[in-house]
Amino acid sequence: MAGLRIFCIVLYVIVCIALTIVVLAQESKQQGLSGAISGAAETYWGKNKGRSIEGTLVIITRVLAVLFIVLTLVLEKIF
Repeated sequence: MAGLRIFCIVLYVIVCIALTIVVLAQESKQQGLSGAISGAAETYWGKNKGRSIEGTLVIITRVLAVLFIVLTLVLEKIF
């Protein structure tokens, strides 16, 4: 049981660090005044964000968030 606890704690720390890095790597959702004036939302990249790196970062964030919640619940039951 001690080995499982240590494995879960190490995995939890890795997920926490990865989640922090992925969230900080994402661009802000707000365009501000300059984005509204230039019409940046209607560009090719604005329409196809799901296929870009930004879309991939959103998916990775969701997966890491689910892992974070599951590991939190598992660690709560172990301790």
